[in-house]
Amino acid sequence: MTLVAAASRFARVYIFSPEAFILCILLLLLYNSFLHIQPLWRLFQRARVKLQLKLSGNYDHVPEHSEQDVSQEKTKASWESKKENVAVFAIQGRRPHMEDRFNIVIDLEHTRTSIYGIFDGHGGEFAADFVEKTLFKSIMIRLLKISLGEEPENFTQMLIEEFLTVDRQLLSLAKSHMEISGTTALVALLKDRQLTVANVGDSRGVLCDQDGKAVPLSFDHKPQLLKERKRIRQAGGFISFNGVWRVAGVLATSRALGDYPLKEKNFVIAEPDVLKFDMDEIQPKFLILATDGLWDCFSNEEAVDYVKERLSEPHYGAKSLVLQAYYRGSVDNITVMVVNFTTGKVAYYNANR
Repeated sequence: MTLVAAASRFARVYIFSPEAFILCILLLLLYNSFLHIQPLWRLFQRARVKLQLKLSGNYDHVPEHSEQDVSQEKTKASWESKKENVAVFAIQGRRPHMEDRFNIVIDLEHTRTSIYGIFDGHGGEFAADFVEKTLFKSIMIRLLKISLGEEPENFTQMLIEEFLTVDRQLLSLAKSHMEISGTTALVALLKDRQLTVANVGDSRGVLCDQDGKAVPLSFDHKPQLLKERKRIRQAGGFISFNGVWRVAGVLATSRALGDYPLKEKNFVIAEPDVLKFDMDEIQPKFLILATDGLWDCFSNEEAVDYVKERLSEPHYGAKSLVLQAYYRGSVDNITVMVVNFTTGKVAYYNANR
């Protein structure tokens, strides 16, 4: 018997036999049941979308007709906002529910402070809704107390305290309602040319400096990072890979507000990292705050370069950036906030300082 004949017989008997086909089906069913095929399905969806866009020539630019198609899709939530030098655009994207939230306060009375916030909910909308409203309210109250001299100005300490306080309030309410949702929180305070950024989770901020370079404003809290992994293991928890690295095989971020089942043993914490930036030294052109639906498809540098070329658009490039992430295959909710420092009060200050 020749080698070709032997190989052909082996294929017929062992590979293309009904038994082999049935075994493959059973293995796929077991994988779907126990190892969760959804992450692989999301990767397949993203690859398919990218291939379609490349074949149609739309991968690297935003077709005009596509903006209308996405924003008017009846079954998907989308919204936009513009206040002075700040623009936000958000879409539900390929998720069944819209769980992103945002808030903006410009020049809070008596404080000369602006507040920008992005929140990415998971497991439901409850946590993101609660944190967006409650955290902004509590921060504004603290800022007013500082302006009245009732407490010293220490934005770093103030933000840490308010994040943890709001998390405790959320956990208490969530337990009574059996609500297991959680949310990231990315908040930036701008006062007197000083920018203070507090972050919990994997929403991310980036700033474009005077030379057009990307300056990270936050760093993602991912379970596989050495610091986070060590903390989780010391608390008795573990991380495992299920499409991405997850705390206890469940949550893809190691810090969040809410998520009370994972908070019981401190597998997940709500303490923010807080960074400060001197705006006179950086002389920024704009900053971007966005949920991870954007960062799944864009690096910091790519996002800055993309907005740089579109800062003259009505939404300062925020809308184009969101839609481009969608076209590149993002399967998450996508929210982008752009604060433009080349226009309005900040531009006037720069010109006359």
